[in-house]
Amino acid sequence: MEDYIIWFESLGMGDIDKVGGKNASLGEMISNLAHAGVTVPLGFATTAHAYREFLQTEGLDKRIHDELAKLDVNDVVALAETGSRIRQWITDTPFPKQLDEAIASGVAKLQEGNQNMAVAVRSSATAEDLPDASFAGQQETFLNIVGVENIRHAVKEVFASLFNDRAISYRAHHGFEHSHVALSAGIQRMVRSESASSGVMFTLDTESGFKDVVFITASYGLGETVVQGAVNPDEFYVHKPTFEAGRPAVLRRNLGSKAIKMVYGDHGSAGKSVQTVNVDQEDRGKFSLTDAEIYELTRQALVIEKHYDRPMDIEWAKDGDDGKLYIVQARPETVKSRASAVMERYLLKEKGKVLCEGRSIGQKIGSGPVRVITNISEMDKVKDGDVLVTDMTDPDWEPVMKRASAIVTDRGGRTCHAAIIARELGIPAVVGCGDATELLKDGVNVTVSCAEGDTGMIYEGLLDFELQKNSVESMPKLPFKIMMNVGNPDRAFDFQALPNEGVGLARLEFIINRMIGVHPKALLNFDTLPRDVKQVVEKRISGYSSPVDFYIEKLVEGISTLAAAFYPQRVIVRLSDFKSNEYANLIGGTIYEPEEENPMLGFRGASRYISDSFRDCFELECRALKKVRNEMGFTNVEIMVPFVRTVGEAKQVVELLEQNELRRGDNGLRLVMMCELPANALLAEQFLEYFDGFSIGSNDLTQLTLGLDRDSGIVAHLFDERNDAVLRLLSMAIQACKNADKYIGICGQGPSDHPDFAKWLMDQGIDSVSLNPDSVMDTWFFLAEKHA
Repeated sequence: MEDYIIWFESLGMGDIDKVGGKNASLGEMISNLAHAGVTVPLGFATTAHAYREFLQTEGLDKRIHDELAKLDVNDVVALAETGSRIRQWITDTPFPKQLDEAIASGVAKLQEGNQNMAVAVRSSATAEDLPDASFAGQQETFLNIVGVENIRHAVKEVFASLFNDRAISYRAHHGFEHSHVALSAGIQRMVRSESASSGVMFTLDTESGFKDVVFITASYGLGETVVQGAVNPDEFYVHKPTFEAGRPAVLRRNLGSKAIKMVYGDHGSAGKSVQTVNVDQEDRGKFSLTDAEIYELTRQALVIEKHYDRPMDIEWAKDGDDGKLYIVQARPETVKSRASAVMERYLLKEKGKVLCEGRSIGQKIGSGPVRVITNISEMDKVKDGDVLVTDMTDPDWEPVMKRASAIVTDRGGRTCHAAIIARELGIPAVVGCGDATELLKDGVNVTVSCAEGDTGMIYEGLLDFELQKNSVESMPKLPFKIMMNVGNPDRAFDFQALPNEGVGLARLEFIINRMIGVHPKALLNFDTLPRDVKQVVEKRISGYSSPVDFYIEKLVEGISTLAAAFYPQRVIVRLSDFKSNEYANLIGGTIYEPEEENPMLGFRGASRYISDSFRDCFELECRALKKVRNEMGFTNVEIMVPFVRTVGEAKQVVELLEQNELRRGDNGLRLVMMCELPANALLAEQFLEYFDGFSIGSNDLTQLTLGLDRDSGIVAHLFDERNDAVLRLLSMAIQACKNADKYIGICGQGPSDHPDFAKWLMDQGIDSVSLNPDSVMDTWFFLAEKHA
């Protein structure tokens, strides 16, 4: 019998040549990880021997060989016709008697008398999921297959899928002989996730390759909707070291639209076994996993990763009947884990009109004419360098995706098919746009930018951009620390790969603006909001238990993502420094904000925190910081207080932080003050009595020293941080900190714009210069050359 079928518990990773990568991996986990709590549904696999014996039936293998020998895989029409013809031959050919009987015997044993038991029939290629070759998604999976006849048919469909268009093309382009690859079908008990949830998880960040997180996607129903990219799933990031320390470890939660789900159909036969239905509106507004379930998935993912000793790509499903979480597939992650030490950075040199936006994949930029494709029969329309725009892709699209300079889809999340293939091909993709196929017109030139954060933009026209390449392996030594200004948590995992000594400036207002978007007063006074504002806020806070919890948890997510990315390096988080006009732009903001003639010099910074009207909002920031530091354990987070006008304000803010259990020195907490007013430098010794150091804000310090508005085009040419008066104040601040043996850094724009200014600061003995990420490498090499 073992010539034809082998039970999973008898398999391990040494059996890839017998049952392919997926089935060998399932066996490996059942055999070696069950005792560690990794739960895998039972089943069996047909063997490569069985597949090869089947292909010898009626000379099938020779006919297939002859057909493929004369095929030009770059001719997409011929490829489609040839693949279709071969697949039909396979499904028309009867199984050999011994294979037929072995499948029937295995099914009967798995059913244990329950002939209505549903199974999944999955493909597993013998050359699949090797560390240097990803065949993911090339072959078929059939779910909810009931009865031995339907299972036999599904196995034959799985065998035939070795010759779908993408699989043929992939093998040809990667030098795999068609005859050297065999197929195994895995017959596995179905997990009843149609009444629960399922998804995919990676033991690294799929965009940056950052290895300290588990990235989990989840949606309702059977997992194929997530794998195929038919649904925009929920997304979660869990920090591994924090989880292993037994602390709250969820860094990010992104609520997906989850508009549809795949459930069981009326028939248990391939093609009729599942159906897609709409998800209730109420359920769309909830997360499809609880924190307890997120942590259980993380635990199993880490056990699997440790066993295989490499980053893993794992499919999981929750059973709606028994409530348990199951692992249904695990394979090596093959794209980001092979990244080189050369840092590539795409920089958009100009901006244009945004035509649509979605989730960015790949951190690159591509441009070209739009080709809107509605189905696979139109593939020949796509020429080299076109921007492929479609609803969603599937494995059959792979041959044409190679030609595209970028891919844009209406549907899909960061683990959908289009995203996976775009990463493999090294091209940018923007997925889950919703209406790209309607908004983008065929033939119009566009620029697809995934280099600006989590949101991918499709701009009108061919915009100018550049590619910078630097090696990060051998950076020269400098006499001070180069830190980074990082406000956007979406880019934290990416930026941490640059050489750095931590984050010198993390702006809370960026998190508030991008991740929250609502005025804190509107959330505190949610019940009394005008009806129209209340409806907008209600939609924004979906998935969170209350308006205030939404505000605090989103701050926690943003801060902890930055802290985790750069841990154990220090991350200096600046408390919110919105001006009144900026706060007014938030949802509900106009209800609570004063109108000021000159907001730049008005109600901002420390004055806000200690005021009666804003103190309750400030306390929400304190609660978030307290959770990040004390509960999650990110003691590398330090607090920076901006725009402190007087020594009296400094004293009041420090006391207010103490009242909110953020006492200087407790749990290693350091308080830093922004030195950005001339008064701060002139009275540096007095201000430093309340703080552990200064971080110079050269932008405000320059405009207030020179008495000019840096936003005014009329006088902007006079703005220069290298003015003698500004340098005199900077020198005073630096010397005061050095005399008091306290930290002194700079986080303003100046050193990023002017390497000679950074050199002057280095000569003054400053402790650190915090630069914008796009200027780190150039400034570092410039300073190293000057210091040599």
